Amino acid sequence: MSFQVFENDFWSINETITKLLKMTNAISVLLIDKAGQLITSTGNISQLDTTAFASLSAADFAATSQLAKLVGEKNFNTLFHQGENQNLYIQLIADKVILVVIFDSRTSLGLVRVRIKHATDELNAIIQDIMNKIKTNKDENVVGLDTDFKKQAESELDELFK
Repeated sequence: MSFQVFENDFWSINETITKLLKMTNAISVLLIDKAGQLITSTGNISQLDTTAFASLSAADFAATSQLAKLVGEKNFNTLFHQGENQNLYIQLIADKVILVVIFDSRTSLGLVRVRIKHATDELNAIIQDIMNKIKTNKDENVVGLDTDFKKQAESELDELFK
């Protein structure tokens, strides 16, 4: 299931992840839905195949979630991958989206962990707001939209076949 983002919320998300990028001195920060679609990113992603990266990040998180269940945990909300030159810090946000921070030796894991806490709180609030908007829109619009659409479609079809 992909994640729907409204325009104002998109800009709030971008502001939050851009601030996180600057405060951690990371290379890039990406926000990905659990289906593996890139929502947005900031920083240097010029050498990154973002489509493949987003898909693999979501798959990595899904596989790790299954590992968590095998050892009796509900989930692992945080993953860390340490490489020779670059590292990944991956955090599940509101059980809906995955935040990935790519960083190198210019920063430390400790700094990323500390700074990501505030960003996670901000993103949780934004995502909760999005979920409330989606629920409100569903509650208010589903019946009217379906009925109006059906009437309009029938009318258009009748006109075509006259």
